[in-house]
Amino acid sequence: MNKIQQTIKSFLKTYDLDKPDLIYLVAFSGGFDSMCLLSNLRKITKNKIIALHLNHNWRGEESDNEEENCKNICSALGIDIYCEKLTGDIPHTETAAREARYEFFKNCSKKFNSNIIFTAHNKNDNAETLIYRLCIGTGTSGLQGISPHRDIFYRPLLNISRNEIENYCRENNLHPNIDSSNSDTKYKRNFIRAKIMPELEKINPNVIDSINSLSTIAADENEIINEYIAGILKKITENNKIKTQKFLNLSIALQKRIIYNLFITNNLDYDRTKILNILKFIKENSNLKSGKTCSLTTNLWIFTSDKYIEIISKQEKKLPYFHITKEGRYVNNEYIFELEKFNKPVVKFPKAADNTAYINLSKFPIDFEIRTRENGDIIQPFGLNGTQKLKKYLNSKKIPNHEKDSLLFLTHGKEVLWAINLGISDKIKVSSLPTHKIKFTKKEG
Repeated sequence: MNKIQQTIKSFLKTYDLDKPDLIYLVAFSGGFDSMCLLSNLRKITKNKIIALHLNHNWRGEESDNEEENCKNICSALGIDIYCEKLTGDIPHTETAAREARYEFFKNCSKKFNSNIIFTAHNKNDNAETLIYRLCIGTGTSGLQGISPHRDIFYRPLLNISRNEIENYCRENNLHPNIDSSNSDTKYKRNFIRAKIMPELEKINPNVIDSINSLSTIAADENEIINEYIAGILKKITENNKIKTQKFLNLSIALQKRIIYNLFITNNLDYDRTKILNILKFIKENSNLKSGKTCSLTTNLWIFTSDKYIEIISKQEKKLPYFHITKEGRYVNNEYIFELEKFNKPVVKFPKAADNTAYINLSKFPIDFEIRTRENGDIIQPFGLNGTQKLKKYLNSKKIPNHEKDSLLFLTHGKEVLWAINLGISDKIKVSSLPTHKIKFTKKEG
């Protein structure tokens, strides 16, 4: 077993992928790297392998010939291949090509019911990626280079050099595709490969190994940082929301790192300017009781108030609706509402907990709804005389605007009798004994 095969076999074991029933999908351009990966995978495993080839359709007949070569190679190796061809309107840019490829791979993952896609990034690719990131600006996370595993993508050749890969192909009489665009230095990564790396090798012939060593060190140190940040977040977080004042008591460096982590965990593009702008936004709005939002993407916002900082989505969420016509238990996919007769003395009322209340329904027939707010809704807050608009009631409770449409209410017509988790109407308060107990819970699991 050669070094490449040993490396792949160890990788499969590390990520628990060495199971015979798993389907391996391999991103296959037909170039040296993916050719080497596909060939060695076939030699060391008996798993079903499907090669995935995307014809970018940029170079006309050359692209079509490469696709045909990929099919012939897979036929010789006894490997299934699935190909798609892009339309001619995709922009001829590195970013557009990458986005199209990864969209293709994700669709193939669903099509073939496999969450394992191997890509053939190697040690040289990792070094070139670090140089590129240094040129455009990066932090300690960016210095980690290409991740061996992210989401459904696995990269088992990251410790193998391009020379080792090309030697393997020559020794095994493999004939990879030679993409003519790889020599076009108008593309940034080609420029780094053709122009920058040879100059760096004049300073240090082993610069590829040195840069990869930096990548490993950065990964180790970033893991330490993330462990420390996780401990800090536990102390300043409540219900997945960061407590604003505790956040502001941290050092500036920690504040910036936490914002950086918010970008990373939400898969958002970031740079130093964006992080500083969000930090400025938080500080400027940290005294607002009702809070304020700042757009991060079309559907993602950061919210800041005097109490909390959180990432919120503007995507519509389907909330439950119940029509209550009698005592009993009402269940849907996510929630349970219970209305039961109850006329025993209780120590605590109107509520035993935010989601449970003891009430007097003697003045109301059982014909209720559980729903979100509507125009014209009113409530008589517990302990007060007279009704008020629900909007005013929610403002008095200091409910942020982005949360109001997610609240649920037990209503009789336009009258709110119970703002779930907030409070009951004075009209159903208990004077001596309750008539009913109500409870609203989310299903576990």
